[in-house]
Amino acid sequence: MAGEARERLLGELAVVSRRYMASYALFNQALADHVGLHPTDVQCVNLLSLEKGPVTIGRIAEMTGLTTGSATRLVDRLEKAGYVVRERDRVDRRRVLVATVPEKIAGFGRMWEQLGGGWYALFEGLDDAEVALIIGHMRRTVDFSAEQVARLRSGDFQEASDEVS
Repeated sequence: MAGEARERLLGELAVVSRRYMASYALFNQALADHVGLHPTDVQCVNLLSLEKGPVTIGRIAEMTGLTTGSATRLVDRLEKAGYVVRERDRVDRRRVLVATVPEKIAGFGRMWEQLGGGWYALFEGLDDAEVALIIGHMRRTVDFSAEQVARLRSGDFQEASDEVS
């Protein structure tokens, strides 16, 4: 009986997870439309705002799972939109770094605060252990998602055929 309950819970988790991911993707698209960026560009701005300082195009490619060529085009779009600037590394003048524009990042942060104003209220009824459990789940999900992105981009992923041989 316990096995059946676990199977039902995992089935429900699979459905809820798909709805959760879809809702976030749709939210991200709406946000991107609102600010006039591509959804990937919005998430790159988000990730860049979490970095401690300017980064290389290679780091942006690593953070986003894009090729360096695609990351370069992404930075071109963000630079045109005023979110980032390219600057020479002070230590190694051959290296180009991508730095966020503080005023644009502050505006981006204010927008996140307005949209996420009710975020903390979602966790008011939870104790610290429950919040820690959610944090652990989110960290594992981030790692798992990065692995799946790499798998999809590497060509290792083979779709199952609907046809019977």
